Amino acid sequence: MTTTENINDGATATVDTDIVLDVQDLNVTFSSEDGPLRAVRGVSYRVRRGEALGIVGESGSGKSVTSMAIMGLLPKTAKVSGSARVLGQEVIGLNDAQISKVRGDKIAMIFQDPLTSLNPVYTIGYQIAEAVLTHRKVTKQQARARAVELLDKVGIPHPDRRVDQYPHELSGGMRQRVVIAIAMANDPDVIIADEPTTALDVTVQAQVLEALETARKETGAALVLITHDLGVVAGHVDRVAVMYAGRLVETGTVEDVFYRPRMPYALGLLGSLPRMDEARSEKLTPILGTPPSLLDLPAGCGFAPRCPMAQDVCFTTEPALEAAVDGDDPDPFRRHTAACHFGEQLVDARPEDLFQATAPAAETAAGPDGTGGAEAAGHGGERTDAAPPEVLLSAVDLVKNFPIRSKGILRRKIGEVQAVSGISLELREHETLALVGESGCGKSTTARLLLQLIRQTSGEVTYMGQPLHSLSDAQMRPLRRDLQLVFQDPFASLDPRMTVSDIVAEPMQIHGRGKGAKQRVKELLELVGLNPEHGSRYPHEFSGGQRQRIGIARALSLNPKVLILDEPVSALDVSIQAGVINLLEDLQDELGLSYLFVSHDLSVVRHIADRVAVMYLGKIVETGTTEELFSAPAHPYTQALISAIPLPDPVKERTRERIVVTGDVPSPADPPSGCRFRTRCPKFANDLSDEQRNLCVEEPPDLLDRGTGHRDACHYSQVVELI
Repeated sequence: MTTTENINDGATATVDTDIVLDVQDLNVTFSSEDGPLRAVRGVSYRVRRGEALGIVGESGSGKSVTSMAIMGLLPKTAKVSGSARVLGQEVIGLNDAQISKVRGDKIAMIFQDPLTSLNPVYTIGYQIAEAVLTHRKVTKQQARARAVELLDKVGIPHPDRRVDQYPHELSGGMRQRVVIAIAMANDPDVIIADEPTTALDVTVQAQVLEALETARKETGAALVLITHDLGVVAGHVDRVAVMYAGRLVETGTVEDVFYRPRMPYALGLLGSLPRMDEARSEKLTPILGTPPSLLDLPAGCGFAPRCPMAQDVCFTTEPALEAAVDGDDPDPFRRHTAACHFGEQLVDARPEDLFQATAPAAETAAGPDGTGGAEAAGHGGERTDAAPPEVLLSAVDLVKNFPIRSKGILRRKIGEVQAVSGISLELREHETLALVGESGCGKSTTARLLLQLIRQTSGEVTYMGQPLHSLSDAQMRPLRRDLQLVFQDPFASLDPRMTVSDIVAEPMQIHGRGKGAKQRVKELLELVGLNPEHGSRYPHEFSGGQRQRIGIARALSLNPKVLILDEPVSALDVSIQAGVINLLEDLQDELGLSYLFVSHDLSVVRHIADRVAVMYLGKIVETGTTEELFSAPAHPYTQALISAIPLPDPVKERTRERIVVTGDVPSPADPPSGCRFRTRCPKFANDLSDEQRNLCVEEPPDLLDRGTGHRDACHYSQVVELI
């Protein structure tokens, strides 16, 4: 639908009333001690009624700042210029009172962290009703009824009871759905979702994305989805805008950008992704280097220092965002555009053609004694050794219960949290065993039990035939040379007061191997792809991926045999993640390491693991080789996990079969009887007779091989091909 309006010179302009958000030449600059920081540079896009636009890019590219500027949520010190119109109304430059009438009514925002965007002292019902009362002339009773209605629409069970609960009483997924309900409260025309699923498990992510789709259908709103997950983008948006160094570098339909990218950066992002729908055959192709500082942007194309195609003109002239292919769409905002001088050279190009797997290889593997590491076996469960691999680390019937104590001075024990309930596993020589499952299933607790960082309630832990569970801390210390841990958050695990050289050398000093430590530190930094000359720097002077490499170097300093990796890449951008994954593979091949890889990302697991153990509520429910488990999962929980992982392929993602798991993980303080998964199991709910359900309720299933080639713990397991 179009209308006409007069402009200053008396001419008549055509206005498309289907455009609900029109951003033109938006710029955001922050002042700092080092000078102006240009966070957003000339961003322009349009979103039509009912349309979904995905904005992707690495951290610091300006995605969130762009949306915060549109919402009027930036600090007053930020200098914002350009235009952003919501239903034709200019919102840039409005004062607080004026923008408050638009926010929550015509345009709403869903933030990344629901816990910080919800007020902890008010019930969720009050906070939803507040959004309604702010913009609608209704009674408090009507606003409360609307809150219950919205909670029901976003899939929160028992909304009439949940409405009176506080945010801390809800799980992360439920809190995110509450924030979506608040955004829906007044049927806005535009919803901006800023990384709405970043910190969530894949099954909960699927529920939140379903709630987001419900919000769009119920309100008819356009969606701006900000995310780093290209799989989510492939399945839930119509058009994609790729940001780099504060500006848009490619836009187009989701099919254009995923299948026919014309900007090397977009192609590099796609090549950095481990694919769950593809068996690993070669290494990932990461984008080397890091994004430029927005305080000192280089001349020319901001991506040129990292681009394999870069030529002289790329370092002197910044390319304009222009049509990548000829098209007849009169609206320039609906065309496929790219900011690259040589975009036409990318026709039919693959990521591996442009970004060769040049992650630093493990070239020097000498330990403190001068000996090199053993050669590793092939990945994916196939070995060339004639002899079976040696079991290095094993656990038998491992149990860990944490006490629940009463409040007050005496702190009596009133219950137990069953964190780990009878885990048995084996980590073999030169292999990667992945431990996967949702948050709270006991993965990290199991890892710490294996290292004896916490003590088990019962069970046995053995390293190379030697029992660890009966050793004192002093007796364990010599064995810690062989067993090392890499933490999830590299910044929190590195002492900010120590230089990188001191951090890497510290384990050698503790274990009496300080002689030659200086040279060993240089070798380790070079081994993990860092400049040895930067050893005098502090952790805050490195990027997230570099800090993770520092953590790996520290773990390798004592030449261990086993690395336990606790979510080592979950906090990293996809391009940086790819480099760390390649590094881990190189180190394993060169040093003969064994990995216990704790993760909830099954795409990464399929790429790096030889065998997989799936955990649910403290128990292993399925285990087998990676190929067996992904090609023919037997347990309903494993099937749900695999089907919930988004694929970075628009056609596959929108046509694949889904196995939906509802609800949240039960409390480990009071797990269900019988099969612990039955309260969320789609097979239990839909396919079983009453007699069969009784078996699930009364008897815990054993972890058995039922002729599928791997073991599962389900009374009625059935192999399903999902990929």
